[in-house]
Amino acid sequence: MHNYVYLPLKINLKKRKMKKLLFIAMIAIMSLPSWAQSENDYIEMERTVLQTERKAVVADAMMFTDEEAKVFWPLYNEYHEKAYQIKTTSVEIIIDYAENFESLSDEKADELMTRSFKTKTDMLKLEKTYFKKFKKILSPSKAVRYFQVENKIEAMIAAQLAMEIPLVETLNK
Repeated sequence: MHNYVYLPLKINLKKRKMKKLLFIAMIAIMSLPSWAQSENDYIEMERTVLQTERKAVVADAMMFTDEEAKVFWPLYNEYHEKAYQIKTTSVEIIIDYAENFESLSDEKADELMTRSFKTKTDMLKLEKTYFKKFKKILSPSKAVRYFQVENKIEAMIAAQLAMEIPLVETLNK
């Protein structure tokens, strides 16, 4: 039998507060009244607020030196401009699903899933490409840390969406 040593996790309270703030902001955004001019305006408003919160969490988690920050943020912005385009496709898929939910055919379900797989593949390609770029301006371990932060944020968003989006209704055939 192995004796495992469990080291206590050092939890930075400031980071925990930022994570809670991000989570609360996401929930608040999802529950805002529909005073936006249209559904697209509302979605864009949510995405803008989320991007601002994301930047704050990344900045806090990464603890950059001034030199690192100078080279990181332009590449971060470039990466997120491209990721935004891919995520726009994901939003379009969700809207398409919502619009067809009541009468979703097998063909439409298949189409939506195929489009979803493509956006995931496109996002993975983008992440791989930019991981290489981030490794050129940061140490590999700091580049990994950045993508870990991004993955945690994306996991929180995915969890919120999973709670909001209903499962496909299937007919017993």
